[in-house]
Amino acid sequence: MHEDFLHYIWQHQYFDKADLRTAGGEEIQVLRPGHRNADAGPDFLNARLRLGEVEWNGAVEIHLRASDWARHNHQTDPKYDQVILHVVGSHDAEVLRTNGSPIPTLALQPRLMPELLGRYTALVEAPAAAPLPCAPLLGLVPDITKTMMAEQALLERVERKADAVMALHQHLGQDWEATTYHALMAAFGFQKNSEPLSRLAKALPLAVLRRHRHNPHQLEALLFGQAGFLFDNEETIADRYIQDLKQEHEYLRHKYNLGAAALQVHEWNYLRLRPANFPSVRLGQLAGLLHARPTLFDALLTAQSVPALAEFFQTPVSNYWRTHFRPGRAGKAPALGKSSIYLLITNVVVPLRVAYARHLDQPALVESSVALLSELPPEHNQFTDVYDALGFAHGSAADSQGLLALHKNYCAPRRCLHCAIGSRLVQQTRVAR
Repeated sequence: MHEDFLHYIWQHQYFDKADLRTAGGEEIQVLRPGHRNADAGPDFLNARLRLGEVEWNGAVEIHLRASDWARHNHQTDPKYDQVILHVVGSHDAEVLRTNGSPIPTLALQPRLMPELLGRYTALVEAPAAAPLPCAPLLGLVPDITKTMMAEQALLERVERKADAVMALHQHLGQDWEATTYHALMAAFGFQKNSEPLSRLAKALPLAVLRRHRHNPHQLEALLFGQAGFLFDNEETIADRYIQDLKQEHEYLRHKYNLGAAALQVHEWNYLRLRPANFPSVRLGQLAGLLHARPTLFDALLTAQSVPALAEFFQTPVSNYWRTHFRPGRAGKAPALGKSSIYLLITNVVVPLRVAYARHLDQPALVESSVALLSELPPEHNQFTDVYDALGFAHGSAADSQGLLALHKNYCAPRRCLHCAIGSRLVQQTRVAR
């Protein structure tokens, strides 16, 4: 038995309440179990209980064993002085507040329904090779439950991304244009190069790039120079264009006191990447975008449809970066593809618009921003394919994002009791054979 199972049992009051008493023999009546605490401190807050003849309001702490109280040093932590009941699996020790006063304890192990524990165990101890812990039992779950849980996971995923945007917004002095620039730079790394592109954005202020927006050559000099790509080797020394960029970068670097190149070429990732995803190709596309779009944030905020957003990202790339995929190395470099544009809408535009809508307290804008995902085609990868095969709805990027969140936040860490699907299965009166 895991502690999260006791949390679940207490929250939903799934235990035998006949002649409910503390370990000391005092009668207990649960008037309100309290609400889960997501922060530091006791597990449930604002609980209301009647112990004997006295009504108490306070917190409830939950452990597998009563002795875990001391192992976690709660007896020295004032946050736990508000605990009015210690709910445990087994009672093997008395527990005290910081002032030495005892805390009543309720042992649940003898009061648990064996079939409930059995169904929970079947989920959390499912073989690691199983596609999902609940895969053999999904036939017992209505489609509406699966759909609602995937939608909940989607909203949680979007909210987390919006939280990251808001944190960036605060860090950048509440400048939405700069926030958009930093978010786009990181997203153009498409995971493999997201981190170095984030560092490049910090080392190359948008204000500097904006001053040279009308000159694509200078934009490329700044981006490629600060990224560490304007180095000399056998190929680049003979490349007049790269040498011109290098000379331009030296001038601009001194002019704006940018210091040495922010990154070195070895910090960029090429392993298992197709040329279309090479960081040098992405930088060329970013230069084209910054040259063609006078504003970033307003354009992404006001675009009314996926086609309008796609048009925003479909900007020309300079002749050199259409015919080179690395400095000094010729080869056709394709334009930003539809699948990449859809990922940018998913990972930048939607979270950005949701963050802004929350900032303005505009629920309708949050809803319309998330709805954009329903207009995008679904993603297909090793994770979504598992859910696909098990009959989950998967017709749009909204579905894909929900399934990815379901995998990452519930299925992979075996948080079945926090999932509507797992919770329903635990409560089932029968299990599949």
